[in-house]
Amino acid sequence: MAQETSENATKKKPNRVLPIILGIILIAGVAFGIKEYIYYGKHIDTDDAQIDGDISQVVARVGGYVDSIYFQENTHVNKDQELVKIDDQDYKLKLEQAQAAQVGASANINVGQSQIFANAANSASAKAQVESAAARLEKVTKDYARYANLIKDGSITQQQFDQAKADLDVAKATYNASQDQYKAAEEQVGATKSQLNVTNKGVSQKQVDVDYAKLQLSYTNVKSPSSGIASKKNVQVGQLVQAGQTLFSIVNDNSIYITANFKETQLDKIANGQPVNIEVDAYPDLKLTGTVFNFSPATGAKFSLLPPDNATGNFVKVVQRIPIKIKINGSKEDMEKLRPGMSVNVSVIIGK
Repeated sequence: MAQETSENATKKKPNRVLPIILGIILIAGVAFGIKEYIYYGKHIDTDDAQIDGDISQVVARVGGYVDSIYFQENTHVNKDQELVKIDDQDYKLKLEQAQAAQVGASANINVGQSQIFANAANSASAKAQVESAAARLEKVTKDYARYANLIKDGSITQQQFDQAKADLDVAKATYNASQDQYKAAEEQVGATKSQLNVTNKGVSQKQVDVDYAKLQLSYTNVKSPSSGIASKKNVQVGQLVQAGQTLFSIVNDNSIYITANFKETQLDKIANGQPVNIEVDAYPDLKLTGTVFNFSPATGAKFSLLPPDNATGNFVKVVQRIPIKIKINGSKEDMEKLRPGMSVNVSVIIGK
């Protein structure tokens, strides 16, 4: 009888463990929800983000066979450091040809100047002849006038008067001829000067040819456009390269940043200058900070190779994403770990 009473008491004792567990779970859920609500009230997160950087593709500006390569792939190079040497024999010959043509054109200038001096001397001589003929004409004209008066009163013979008239005609003809010669000499001086101007322009053109040949020769020394890591080498010694061919790429120093693609519905609370927390997938323990720098002028879809056209078919509304550039605030050691293309998580702090 006593045993049955004990069993009934045990059956009637309430089980309090399950309500306690459910209560703990409920409290934990409420606390987690409050925590998440507070967090997302002050942060905007996205995992659609990656490391970006300025990558310079170095191309050959002249064609030729590769003579030497002075760098190893994935090593650091400095700005203006010579990295590739293209065989320059052809370009040296072209420079020598241009310089020889320039010397010949310069010699023509000396000849033209000498011709100008000679023509100027001829012009001065012709001018002196004009002055001499003018003086002779003036004297003969006066003599003719005197003889014309003397023939009237018979003081001279007709023969003497005819001789004076003949001398006047000869003086006039000589004066006219000397004027024509002087005019021709002056025109010759002008023509020689014009020819010299043409020659000078030719020399200028030859100088341009020389400068161009020097420029082409300098392009045989392929230099680094900036300091950074040289990578993606697409050239070997002895290879024939063409102008415009990509030889290698350089990831520029101090150009690492983050491109984060936020939803368009998140942009109303994001502004330039807001602080950002950054987590790099490759380095979970590396905690970085950054700053919102600027916004893309269009969505990523608009910049794609084939942007969508919603007017061509059935329309399905899709939330678009806007790329935002984020500057990274990190030490030199931390920045050296980052590589363009790495995935990151970013959290923009929008409130205190």
